[in-house]
Amino acid sequence: LLALANGDRIKDKQRSRNSFVVDMDKKLAAENLLEELSSYHGAIIRQMKQMVDVYIKLAELETRREDTNKRIQLPREIRCLRQLELVPVVTATVPIDCTCQYNEGSFPYFKGLAESVMVMNGINAPKVVECFGSDGHKYRQLAKSGNDDLRQDAVMEQFFGLVNTFLRNHRDTWKRRLGVRTYKVVPFTPSAGILEWVDGTVPLGDYLIGSTRNGGAHGRYGIGDWSFLKCREHMSNVKDKRIAFQEVCENFRPVLHYFFLERFLQPAYWFEKRLAYTRSVAASSMVGYIVGLGDRHAMNILIDQATAEVVHIDLGVAFEQGLMLKTPERVPFRLTRDIIDGMGVTGVEGVFRRCCEKTLSVMRTNKEALLTIVEVFIHDPLYKWALSPLKALQRQKEMDDDLETGLEGPEDEYEGNKDAERALIRVKQKLDGYEGGEMRSVHGQ
Repeated sequence: LLALANGDRIKDKQRSRNSFVVDMDKKLAAENLLEELSSYHGAIIRQMKQMVDVYIKLAELETRREDTNKRIQLPREIRCLRQLELVPVVTATVPIDCTCQYNEGSFPYFKGLAESVMVMNGINAPKVVECFGSDGHKYRQLAKSGNDDLRQDAVMEQFFGLVNTFLRNHRDTWKRRLGVRTYKVVPFTPSAGILEWVDGTVPLGDYLIGSTRNGGAHGRYGIGDWSFLKCREHMSNVKDKRIAFQEVCENFRPVLHYFFLERFLQPAYWFEKRLAYTRSVAASSMVGYIVGLGDRHAMNILIDQATAEVVHIDLGVAFEQGLMLKTPERVPFRLTRDIIDGMGVTGVEGVFRRCCEKTLSVMRTNKEALLTIVEVFIHDPLYKWALSPLKALQRQKEMDDDLETGLEGPEDEYEGNKDAERALIRVKQKLDGYEGGEMRSVHGQ
């Protein structure tokens, strides 16, 4: 309700670019509901509004370029917010209380924020902040504000959570511990919100080529291989992309299997983590395929350094929006050579294929429930439909400085509904096994 009531809290530059849909009717309806709730639960609503306002200010805090990767002191109006005993820590997992009492002690409540934040690298300079809980824990959170609509990420995380429930309830997938790693996403306005910081992970790109793009595991183990930058240059200079790609493959060998050799020194431990990695890639690949998840570059897939499971972040390009980009994303999920290299000598033929089949089978069995949830999402007032080629082109234009001028203009509600319908039909086709012009079994698919 608070996110809906803040539906018009958008920066002027975003408003002029039509990046975000503002629905004034829903905003007013949410405000009226909150007002009515305040007459019964005034203290709770008041404290929640206080917390949300501070988080929005934090997300929208202007920083300088030289502040990147440094700690900065928070302004007084953000720092001075102290304990709110009626409000839970937004990124904490609160167990459901069947009695609906939620007494003090049934959840960690908000005790304040750390005095400084870490400014991260990125176009919109997201900030990492520590939130203190009444349970004595420090909860690391990422405050984000910019061109990405966090409401889409929140919707995808809810879908992943539902799939995990089905995978836990099926014997074969439960036995293999198949599931998709999730994290909390809490939107407060169309462009600002808080994400749970996934501790102990490293982006695949950072491990493989390092933050300088010229080191990492490829720098350590690819002795005699081309550098990443040379590969990129070769791809852009040679006209025949297929030949260029084959040459790059010959001179840039995969190295992800070293991740397991470096971190897990006991053979049994090494085997267990490699197995966990393969299962994790299989489950997330199948779920990503069903929802048409795109933009899976190596910085958007994290690997947990303790469990070796993969975690997908930045879920803004879903329901096959990637097909609408200037360079269409035609692959169903990321299965590049380094990803396969981590699976060991059998590659995709073995654990990976079996886990893909088991995951897909469970999703197809629960087709009706999944479709119902997707249908609820696409009519959700928090969910902004951005499926049209217009929106996708505009998104790429904003993200890519090299792109020439794209298309602009508002999109009417009718177009949005058509996009939603198309997305739903495609998800249904995949859950029916319709691929390549015919219906297929799980194995065939």
